[in-house]
Amino acid sequence: MGDDSEWMKLPVDQKCEHKLWKARLSGYEEALKIFQKIKDEKSPEWSKFLGLIKKFVTDSNAVVQLKGLEAALVYVENAHVAGKTTGEVVSGVVSKVFNQPKAKAKELGIEICLMYIEIEKGEAVQEELLKGLDNKNPKIVVACIETLRKALSEFGSKIVLLKPIIKVLPKLFESREKAIRDEAKLIAVEIYRWIRDALRPPLQNINSVQLKELEEEWVKLPTGAPKPSRFLRSQQELEAKLEQQQSAGGDAEGGGDDGDEVPQIDAYELLEAVEILSKLPKDFYDKIEAKKWQERKEALEAVEVLVKNPKLEAGDYADLVKALKKVVGKDTNVMLVALAAKCLTGLAVGLRKKFGQYAGHVVPTILEKFKEKKPQVVQALQEAIDAIFLTTTLQNISEDVLAVMDNKNPTIKQQTSLFIARSFRHCTASTLPKSLLKPFCAALLKHINDSAPEVRDAAFEALGTALKVVGEKAVNPFLADVDKLKLDKIKECSEKVELVHGKKAGAAADKKEFKPVPGRSAASGAVGDKDTKDISAPKPGPLKKAPATKAGGPPKKGKPAASGGAGGTGTKNKKGLETKEIVEPELSTEVCEEKASAVLPATCIQLLDSSNWKERLACMEEFQKAVELMDRTEMPCQALVRMLAKKPGWKETNFQVMQMKLHIVALIAQKGNFSKTSAQIVLDGLVDKIGDVKCGNNAKEAMTAIAEACMLPWTAEQVMSMAFSQKNPKNQSETLNWLSNAIKEFGFSGLNVKAFISNVKTALAATNPAVRTSAITLLGVMYLYVGPSLRMFFEDEKPALLSQIDAEFEKMQGQSPPAPTRGISKHSISGTDEGEDGDEPEEVGTDVVDLLPRTEISDKITSELVSKIGDKNWKIRKEGLDEVAGIINEAKFIQPNIGELPTALKGRLNDSNKILVQQTLNILQQLAVAMGPNIKQHVKNLGIPIITVLGDSKNNVRAAALATVNAWAEQTGMREWLEGEDLSEELKKENPFLRQELLGWLAEKLPSLRSTPTDLILCVPHLYSCLEDRSGDVRKKAQDALPFFMMHLGYEKMAKATGKLKPTSKDQVLAMLEKAKANMPAKPAASAKAASKPMGGSAPAKFQPASAPVEDSVSSTVEPKPDPKKAKALGVSSKAKSAQGKKVPSKTSLKEDEDKSGPIFIVVPNGKEQRMKDEKGLKVLKWNFTTPRDEYIEQLKTQMSSCVAKWLQDEMFHSDFQHHNKALAVMVDHLESEKEGVIGCLDLILKWLTLRFFDTNTSVLMKALEYLKLLFTLLSEEEYHLTENEASSFIPYLILKVGEPKDVIRKDVRAILNRMCLVYPASKMFPFIMEGTKSKNSKQRAECLEELGCLVESYGMNVCQPTPGKALKEIAIHIGDRDNAVRNAALNTIVTVYNVHGDQVFKLIGTLSEKDMSMLEERIKRSAKRPSAAPIKQVEERPQRTQSINSNANMLRKGPAEDMSSKLNQARSMSGHPEAAQMVRREFQLDLDEIENDNGTVRCEMPELVQHKLDDIFEPVLIPEPKIRAVSPHFDDMHSNTASTINFIISQVASGDINTSIQALTQIDEVLRQEDKAEAMSGHIDQFLIATFMQLRLIYNTHMADEKLEKDEIIKLYSCIIGNMISLFQIESLAREASTGVLKDLMHGLITLMLDSRIEDLEEGQQVIRSVNLLVVKVLEKSDQTNILSALLVLLQDSLLATASSPKFSELVMKCLWRMVRLLPDTINSINLDRILLDIHIFMKVFPKEKLKQCKSEFPIRTLKTLLHTLCKLKGPKILDHLTMIDNKNESELEAHLCRMMKHSMDQTGSKSEKETEKGASRIDEKSSKAKVNDFLAEIFKKIGSKENTKEGLAELYEYKKKYSDADIEPFLKNSSQFFQSYVERGLRVIEMEREGKGRVPASAGISPQTEVTCMSAPTSTVSSIGNTNGEEVGPSVYLERLKILRQRCGLDNTKQDDRPPLTSLLSKPAVPPVASSTDMLHSKLSQLRESREQHQHLDLDSHQTHSSGTMTTSSSSTANIDDLKKRLERIKSSRK
Repeated sequence: MGDDSEWMKLPVDQKCEHKLWKARLSGYEEALKIFQKIKDEKSPEWSKFLGLIKKFVTDSNAVVQLKGLEAALVYVENAHVAGKTTGEVVSGVVSKVFNQPKAKAKELGIEICLMYIEIEKGEAVQEELLKGLDNKNPKIVVACIETLRKALSEFGSKIVLLKPIIKVLPKLFESREKAIRDEAKLIAVEIYRWIRDALRPPLQNINSVQLKELEEEWVKLPTGAPKPSRFLRSQQELEAKLEQQQSAGGDAEGGGDDGDEVPQIDAYELLEAVEILSKLPKDFYDKIEAKKWQERKEALEAVEVLVKNPKLEAGDYADLVKALKKVVGKDTNVMLVALAAKCLTGLAVGLRKKFGQYAGHVVPTILEKFKEKKPQVVQALQEAIDAIFLTTTLQNISEDVLAVMDNKNPTIKQQTSLFIARSFRHCTASTLPKSLLKPFCAALLKHINDSAPEVRDAAFEALGTALKVVGEKAVNPFLADVDKLKLDKIKECSEKVELVHGKKAGAAADKKEFKPVPGRSAASGAVGDKDTKDISAPKPGPLKKAPATKAGGPPKKGKPAASGGAGGTGTKNKKGLETKEIVEPELSTEVCEEKASAVLPATCIQLLDSSNWKERLACMEEFQKAVELMDRTEMPCQALVRMLAKKPGWKETNFQVMQMKLHIVALIAQKGNFSKTSAQIVLDGLVDKIGDVKCGNNAKEAMTAIAEACMLPWTAEQVMSMAFSQKNPKNQSETLNWLSNAIKEFGFSGLNVKAFISNVKTALAATNPAVRTSAITLLGVMYLYVGPSLRMFFEDEKPALLSQIDAEFEKMQGQSPPAPTRGISKHSISGTDEGEDGDEPEEVGTDVVDLLPRTEISDKITSELVSKIGDKNWKIRKEGLDEVAGIINEAKFIQPNIGELPTALKGRLNDSNKILVQQTLNILQQLAVAMGPNIKQHVKNLGIPIITVLGDSKNNVRAAALATVNAWAEQTGMREWLEGEDLSEELKKENPFLRQELLGWLAEKLPSLRSTPTDLILCVPHLYSCLEDRSGDVRKKAQDALPFFMMHLGYEKMAKATGKLKPTSKDQVLAMLEKAKANMPAKPAASAKAASKPMGGSAPAKFQPASAPVEDSVSSTVEPKPDPKKAKALGVSSKAKSAQGKKVPSKTSLKEDEDKSGPIFIVVPNGKEQRMKDEKGLKVLKWNFTTPRDEYIEQLKTQMSSCVAKWLQDEMFHSDFQHHNKALAVMVDHLESEKEGVIGCLDLILKWLTLRFFDTNTSVLMKALEYLKLLFTLLSEEEYHLTENEASSFIPYLILKVGEPKDVIRKDVRAILNRMCLVYPASKMFPFIMEGTKSKNSKQRAECLEELGCLVESYGMNVCQPTPGKALKEIAIHIGDRDNAVRNAALNTIVTVYNVHGDQVFKLIGTLSEKDMSMLEERIKRSAKRPSAAPIKQVEERPQRTQSINSNANMLRKGPAEDMSSKLNQARSMSGHPEAAQMVRREFQLDLDEIENDNGTVRCEMPELVQHKLDDIFEPVLIPEPKIRAVSPHFDDMHSNTASTINFIISQVASGDINTSIQALTQIDEVLRQEDKAEAMSGHIDQFLIATFMQLRLIYNTHMADEKLEKDEIIKLYSCIIGNMISLFQIESLAREASTGVLKDLMHGLITLMLDSRIEDLEEGQQVIRSVNLLVVKVLEKSDQTNILSALLVLLQDSLLATASSPKFSELVMKCLWRMVRLLPDTINSINLDRILLDIHIFMKVFPKEKLKQCKSEFPIRTLKTLLHTLCKLKGPKILDHLTMIDNKNESELEAHLCRMMKHSMDQTGSKSEKETEKGASRIDEKSSKAKVNDFLAEIFKKIGSKENTKEGLAELYEYKKKYSDADIEPFLKNSSQFFQSYVERGLRVIEMEREGKGRVPASAGISPQTEVTCMSAPTSTVSSIGNTNGEEVGPSVYLERLKILRQRCGLDNTKQDDRPPLTSLLSKPAVPPVASSTDMLHSKLSQLRESREQHQHLDLDSHQTHSSGTMTTSSSSTANIDDLKKRLERIKSSRK
């Protein structure tokens, strides 16, 4: 035990470190007791244990550790220093405690962690715990998660940062340890409790089972907002206070609310913002404008998917919002309206406040759309507007909402009221101020009397909600006139309302709402009293001090103080001035000599008049030294200057002596107390010398010094009169020059302009030009200060002179007067009698008006006139006003006495006739100018009423009022306006217009004031209510004004004033104050200009910032201003400067002042047209130059002056590039808001931008290009088309820039060129770009060639101008260019053309040199092999292409992601191994050559195989109705990510593995067969069809040739494909989505399949062919008619061109066309005839009549004629209007043919109806004369037409034809339906075969007249069709649709790869190219397929292993599916037999 006793003696801290566990245990126990005893958290005891606490928790002995943990917990809880140990202790807990088996240890560990969080160390704790999650020991991980969970649960999401936890959650869910997964689940539930659905996105990728479990848990959570149960130390005090309040019956909800708000925000904050703008489909803006609603829907769906992201990155969403708004407002399809509304909801939710800027645009549109009745649309719109409301404020949208309230439509009224009600719920009493309530209540009160009950109810609900939110006191005033019944209804509604901010909000508001009102007035009263006391108390101080300082202290300091005293109050001003003015009696010469000799050396005085100049010079030197050493108080200035003036005085001949003498004068003036008396002695001499070449400068220096001593105004007056009383012009001009300078240095205050002006006039009349020039310069300087009114004095000058003066003024315009640099320290206030005048330096100039004689007009203001002005009849009132205007005009300048006029005019300011109000305002404006500064006495009785007019609802009246107020303020200064309560009373009025105008005005005026009356504080409460006004404009203006109020009142006062606000408002306002404090401008510096001028407004403004001490005393004089803001007083802030600067030029219109806020483009009607006429008529220069000459720039400037804001034009034509940047920035800002203006001035804007292209500055260029991008986007949205003039004066210069060395610029230019194609036809762009290829700049050549390629690629060959041949020849020349890039570009372009146009290219490019030709051929070969290379290049170089043509082509290169198919020959050579097919990258470009050759050979060998028996086609088809199974669960799972899943499944349809393909097809079929699910396929149709026909192609080329493959498998695949397609083509909306190119390839595939003899040999081959036949009919009927017609025409053209193609193929295509012709009467209106005629035109161009006649068969020509004839018949002469898309109609005979037909049909007699019904009518162009023959044939045709005798009739016809082989039955067939014709032809062929013993008939799409459905079947099988007439047949459709994808998959495609724009652009562009091939569609889908691939990487398609996954059926189910399909096939077969 001895050992024991040893350690027991140790001190506690040493025990704790002892190696014996017992010792440590004891130590810990003692420590614990110590810790519990220490009361003071800051006690030094704590520090002893600082280093030990980590050991407490990491003790190696478990028992000891427990005790250590307890001690540590108490330590952390109580020790002030505990925070320092956080990191090490928590890390110790994590590593050494959380792994302990004892639960108690873990609990304590967790408690310690939580305690650290409580003592504000949350971040450090969380960091350690998150590190712990990476620990390998699962126990530790679990404990860490648990700790985090508890922390979150107790402290809430404010304290525990959720973002990092959520980041690691998915990883925890993947853990192998169940305990970790379970704990992760618990924390996920806890997090969900705080942030709700915001947790879903981060967890969407976890295991679906886990997600499901979580969902179940989440549902169980209570819905209420969670509240923290534990608080940080800093919060605990707050919490305690709140609890006290609660217990005292107070209302602590407010605090709780705040607490709840934050997690909501956190939830959003916690998400990663997703950038979606770049992910919008490239063609989104085209598609959204498309004519077909499906395409618009696709576009919207793409957006919908993107906006589902819960948080979106901020960006420029204006275009997107605009597009969506257009859909909501204008789209006729309500489904799309709802969809667009959903997208807007998504945007609003994802962007939150960042969406606010767009809210104003969208709200009116949505509200007006409430006229829709459909519930789903209404609901979508409600959701949208509610979401949008949360992004903005009621204030911001109130005007829009109120405007809609007057709508006549009751639904709109109802929904608007309901919206208001819902919005009110989000408001609090402070965010719903009276000013907002008033208009809403007024509007709602109208509604409660509405005739429609639903409108009334909605209004009651809204008013009830308002009542609940702000309490009865606030609302009752508005409900005064409501009868009791209705009032009760409102109250009843009020009780039901649940508020968003908690129910008690209303009650709280009730209590608080009206307290401030009396409080406020009381407070303001108190403030008032205090202020008066404060003001009166210290007043004597400074006044006494002034003389004292003058006498005793150094005068320099004294003078400002004196001025301070003087300025203390306006009234004492003059007295102050007198005390400080240095008045000195004139002394006699003797006295002067006496005084001088006392201070100067005797020799000096003696030598003054010595005849030797050297002595005089020496004397001067001594004189100077003596002066320099003298003290100011002892310097006898007058005596000294008298000595200097003593003979020879100013007649001194030696210039050195003279210079020195002048210098001494300056010195005396500077150093002594220089009086005017002294000055008068010397000035004459100085003026005399000022013109001297050598001494002039010294004389000027001396005058400046005197001016500084004696005030410039007096000095200037003296100098001027002296100068002009003598004759020397040099002196005169130099005096004027000196004065110009002096004014700039001293400022303008107090100058006697009157005297100047007479002198200046004398100078202007002088004969000496120098004098005139100087006078004009002086006027320029004066103009800076006086402003335009200066010109009034010179209006009678000669025009030549006046123009010079104007030019000088023009130069000065826009400049601000320089800050005075002199005169500050000298006498601050001039002695002139205008002592209290003016207020800002700039406004001094108004004093100039004082200088004219004023007329007394009071006698003219008779009582008759006054009564006239007040007459009842407005015309008489108007006469009265006219008279007043006349009187004032006549008098020009008037005296202040105007009798009773003020009261009369005041009455007119609220005249009901707005015209009179405006007239009165104009009179008041005149009055201000006429009366000058004296008008200040009328401010209270006339000025304030003008301010009231600022609240007028009419914009022009407000503008006039503002101009008037400004005109007055210019004369009066601001003090009169700010004194008293008048202004604050105005601001109190809850009129948003009044508030915004008044605040705007104050924000502009306050910055330049040096001080303000104390009454300014009275405005502050109202300023605060404006900050929360419901009008956005008011709020903005209030925020703008805030810093300027603070500048004068100080932060403390402003903050104190918030005390009377409600808590919520207070926080908001304080936050704004903080912000404003940061932006607070300094007060304008105290400059001489300011100090020495008679400033009206507040006296302190004159001296306040002169020096700190003075200001101190002064500020207390002026107002109780405790805050030490003095330091800020000195620097002029840039804001203040700019405000001063701006004010001078524009005195009349505030619009320009208001930071240039007016429109920047003025719309001049027909301005643009006129400019074009001028240019055409050669009145102006044509915009055409190599570099812009000055005359072009001048011309543009002149043209712009009328339609561009003056200030913007100044920026645009400034010599400095930074101004150009500013101009561009402004133009970008105004782009959206001023569309009309932009379009009206577009030609000028573009011309100006061409000038910028010649600038060398890159930043301007970049900015210009940025603007252009936005501009052309806007133009394309506005569907504007560039005029020729605009294009020709802009495009050539833009193309110059495409050769810029900087990559980024080239890209931008290309992007702009690309966007231009949307507003200017590509075919017209082509020549401009072609011109660019001739440039010397190789980069430009290369880029232009690239661009040409892109144009051809996007718009087809039609863009090549003048002809494709010429264009290509020019392009081909560049193949031989010496620059590699140019060569490549030329080759690429021609390859592009080759891809579009095939081998014809070689004809078009003419002869090339051998080298060039070989290069081209090599490139073409390469592009075939490696097709993705070229597209990738284009993708890189044209990221902005609107067409999505190749944008995804590069995806093809990325490995097996898209193993679409191999080259066919490879596939064949390795036919045994279908896998081989997948290894090769492939673009499906040229396979068809091989395919068609193959087809050819196959067919040639077995021609009879193709002959199917046709007779039975006419039997109806019976398709048993398969049972509809439930959609597989997999598809449901996938719905969460439908699009990518569908992409993925579709990609599998084209798989080389038959089973994979069948499974995919089965899944798609299940979707297609359920109406509600089928919609999911929308947008994927083309992709699906492509995949299907790829699979068809794969079967045709690979599987069928593969002996190893079971043919049954192939049949099964065919059945699936065909079944699927039939299902698809039964759903018309989906069928119509198929585009032309895809349909063309689909038809190609299907017809190829029908002609495949190998199929017929198979057992069930016939069945397949019948199904295909049925499918073809469906495709023809259900697809978009334009697309399918177009596709068939192109297919026919291709099949006739292809030599390998079999004649049967063309025949079947023609049969399809006949079928289409038959459908034409029904479908003609839905067909885009322009496109069809374009296709026919192209067909006829490729196959002129002669060429067609050479065809073996006459069918093609007949088919074409029939089609055209039918179109003519249906459309009549209008058909000729549909040739718009054909650029050159002469290229084919189409137009001529149509004209011929029209002519014939006109010549034709007989009624039309006869023609139509007549079945055997003779052919129009050749009638048979043989009546007999005709009758015989007519008889036969009759038989054929009857049901019973049809066979007999056909047999007779066959006999007849055999007999008369030249007989022409065409006439009889011609007028029958197409269907009948094909039926007859086929019948004849069948008979021919039977007679000749051939058993087969070709398969065809022929159809019998009796049945609507075609099918090919053996004669035995009779198949009845189910409901076929209405196109509802269900059937093998399960399989059908799938052919497409499979075909695409295996590379079956056209010979040509027509890269064309998608349909949308086809429809919208003027020229439409031939049909696009499916390959393009493919590119756009590949990336989607790739994405879906990457999501399912477990699928290894190369080896065709199908693993089970969420989207794939397991292998067992796949076999089940296949068996199921087999059974279904069996059933179908058996039913048909």
